Amino acid sequence: MPVPVFNMQGETVNEIELRSDIFAASVSVPLMHQALVRQLANARQGTHKTRTRGENNRTKAKWYRQKGTGRARHGSRNAPIFVGGGIAHGPRPRSYEKKMPRKMRRAALRSALSVKAMEQHILLVDDLKIEVPKTKEMLAVLDRLSAQGKVLILLPERNEFVERSVRNLPEVKTLRANYLNIRDLLGADYIVMPLAALEVVETILRKPGKGN
Repeated sequence: MPVPVFNMQGETVNEIELRSDIFAASVSVPLMHQALVRQLANARQGTHKTRTRGENNRTKAKWYRQKGTGRARHGSRNAPIFVGGGIAHGPRPRSYEKKMPRKMRRAALRSALSVKAMEQHILLVDDLKIEVPKTKEMLAVLDRLSAQGKVLILLPERNEFVERSVRNLPEVKTLRANYLNIRDLLGADYIVMPLAALEVVETILRKPGKGN
């Protein structure tokens, strides 16, 4: 799949062929959904907890006498039916972790990348360097690349100047290529990817026996 390579001025400087096993793979919507649900579930802390009647610290004295009041018999203010009492069947600490084989997770990433490639929403740049952190300059670069909406910038390694330049742009996010995940891929409208980051992605997602 041939795609153009731009420079930071938005000019086409080259054209390269994307790997078909990564950027033209068969798209599986259920697989992408499963990977997304897994990632969102694993991000949950599961620390929610309410007190049961046995954990609530209130007086143990009998509320009122057993007989003669015409009211129901109660021996504890901790009962769930009373204000300030325990909670019946409330949430308890638990793990929401879901497991998914690595091959399936990587296949889901290939599906998401293939969708972005078909939509021509993957923008390759020869290099992405900024001399000083400057939001205005990064905004101008994205504008010249016609990257609209939510933008994900993949970086081959830590780049403090680029990361600080997009910090105040609510619709733009940077991510190191080796941390590529299904949530960020599906949540972005455009993927801006320097060639060095493309090499990292291809190294991680290429299938064995499909060439170098």
